[in-house]
Parts: sequence; structure tokens; C-alpha cells
Amino acid sequence: MQVSALGTLIGLALSITLIVKKNNPVYSLILGALVGGVTGGASLPETVLLMVDGAKGITPAILRILTAGVLAGVLIESGAAVKIAETIIEKLGSKRAILALALATMLLTTVGVFISVAVITVSPIAITIAKRLKISKMSILLAMIGGGKSGNIISPNSNTIVSSQNFGVDLSSLMAANIIPAIFGVVVTCFLAQTLIKKGEQILESEEENLVKELPSFFSSMTGPVIAIILLALGPITGIYVDPLVALPLGGAIGCLAMGKQSYFKEYIQYGLSKMTEIAILLLSTGTVAGIIKHSTLKDVTIELLDKSGFPEFLLAPISGALMSAATASTTAAATVASATFSTAIVAAGVKALYGAAMLHAGATVFDHLPHGSFFHTTASCTNTNLGERFKLIPYESAIGFTLTLFSTIIYGLIL
Repeated sequence: MQVSALGTLIGLALSITLIVKKNNPVYSLILGALVGGVTGGASLPETVLLMVDGAKGITPAILRILTAGVLAGVLIESGAAVKIAETIIEKLGSKRAILALALATMLLTTVGVFISVAVITVSPIAITIAKRLKISKMSILLAMIGGGKSGNIISPNSNTIVSSQNFGVDLSSLMAANIIPAIFGVVVTCFLAQTLIKKGEQILESEEENLVKELPSFFSSMTGPVIAIILLALGPITGIYVDPLVALPLGGAIGCLAMGKQSYFKEYIQYGLSKMTEIAILLLSTGTVAGIIKHSTLKDVTIELLDKSGFPEFLLAPISGALMSAATASTTAAATVASATFSTAIVAAGVKALYGAAMLHAGATVFDHLPHGSFFHTTASCTNTNLGERFKLIPYESAIGFTLTLFSTIIYGLIL
């Protein structure tokens, strides 16, 4: 049972169109998968089977993502995320404000906070700093977004979990693989954000927010993420593998105890679950799309085009991640569809699974900020940036994503 590349592209185009028109992304993706299968030559029952098979394939990753909500909920609701961000910005000082904002958002995503929530968490501090130093909204927003993108490719977040799952590689190894590209991502972020300091809207007096005063200590705030990362790192170091399904919630629970907030644990995990449920449902819908693409000729056509153009086959990894990020405007959805569809072909081309996963994962950040995704609008609203200026940031964001992908590809496609 095989679906034509044309039918698959029609289905993807329909999903994108519906999402751009602000229809529910979950139903838009499911409908796009259905139309893609039928127009691609499969019967209606066959199409449904392919969609269900694709959704089944993503179930193990969804289980891990749901349990990751424990750590995320504790970090966000306890104030630990705010404390981590505040400490970094305070230590670096106002003279390094752009770097401080980028690093704060990077660290939050690195320890397991969703990128959009990381930007929302840092934004009140960023607004206060921008008002004092007369830095534009575009500049602080780009600093936070670039830092978030850089941290996202080295984090235990949903996009990393699903990429490691589909390539069959250890989560901590994949997190570590893109550390060097992430560093270059922060450098480029700071350079680009500096060029925007005086451009665009400035912060108004009424836009400053009062920050939370009663926060846990920095040490106790970092306890949970550090425990989780140590547990994940045991596998490559000692050969004792602790699955993310255990490591992430255990880190969250220990972190909650370290902060002395165990009485709020139920509230924290409820919040984390609510956030992860949204991602899990979105992943199920992207799984239906992945099921159609996986059984289509699209990957064959892509490989053939690479061969005819003379490009090496390892470029399938970053290109597939970038293309799916443009289609879905989501790092998680892009990593899901691309890794489920192209992982087998990438490994068959002679690319090591870890290297392929790293390049594809980095590629998923190139266009994840496009307007048909929620990240574009969420990041605009948290700094009250008007849509005109938010649109102007798209080329800068793409440049940061391209930087991450370029250095990941140089390391794992050309050097290693």
C-alpha cells in the first residue's frame, strides 16, 4: 500500500491552509492526512489504517512526554523557572542584557521547560530590563526566541524525546549531540539582537509587570533538573539506562522536595499534565500525517532529487526537519513527522542514527516560528509586540535556526 507524493503534498497543503486560517491544528492535520491518503491513491479504509498505524508509532514517545509534565509543572508553578532566569540575568548584569536574556531562556528550555513557556517566563524580566536600558521589543524578543531555540535542541523536551524514540538512540546522547551548535546559536542570536536594540517599538511604562517576590533559592530550583539530567546521563557513562519515563518525573519530585513545596505537588503535576496533554494530542494528529508520509513516495522523490542535484544523502536529515518545520510551524510536530518518516531512509544511507537524529532535530528549528503555528502568536503577545514587527523577526529567527542546522550538519555530516 503506497501513497503518491503528489497526494501527500496535497494533504500537507490542505493542513497548512487550514491552520493558517486559524482552524484547530489537530483536526486540520487529521483532515490533511485523510485527504492526502485518498488523493494519493489509497482507498478510504486503507487511508484510515495508515493514519492509525502512524498514531500508534508515536504512542511510546507520548507516554514519556506525559510523564515529563511532572518536571515541567514543578519548574513552572513553583517559581523555580523564574528564579533560574532571574539569577542568570542578575549575575551577568545590565551591560550584558541581551546575552543574559538569551542564556536564561536557553537554560530554561535545556532543563525541560517548553520553549513558549520559557519565553513567557523570562518576558516580564526582559520587559523591565528593556524599559530601563531603552532596548526595543524586537531585540529582547529575538534574544529570548534564539536562546529558546538553542536550548530546545539540547533539552529533554517533547521534540528531543520523539526524535530519540524514532531513531532508536539514547535521549541523553541526543541532548549532548547538539551542544556545540547550540553555543553557536546563542552567539548568532546575541549578534542579531544587538542590531535591533534601537529598531521598532520601545517598552511603555504601563507594560512593565510586577515580578513574583517569594521564590525558591537557585540551588533548590536547579535540584530537579540536575537530578533528571544525571539520571539520563547514567546510560552513556555507566551503562545503567534510566528511561525518561522514570528520570524526568523523579527529578520533578525530588526538586519539589528540595524546595520544600511538597504540599503543592499535586497542583504542580496537574498543571504539567494539562500542558503535556495539549502536546500529546497534537502529536497524535501529527502521527496520522506521519503514517501517510511514511507509506508515500515522498521520501523516495526527495532522495531522488538529492541524487540528481549531486548533494550527499546525509542532507536528507536536516532538509526533512526543515521542510516539516515549514509545514507544521512546530519543532515538536516537525521532529515527529520527519523522524517517523525519514529515519529509516537516513540510516539506510549510511548515516549513524545519532548523527541523523541530531541533524534532523536541528533542522526542525529552521521554520518552527512561522505564523500558522502557535509559537508565533504566543511570543508576540507576551511582549505586546504588534504583528507587523513580529513578522519582521521571521528572517532573523530563520537565520538562527539555519545556524543551528548548519553547525550540526557540518559536525555530523562532514566531520564525523
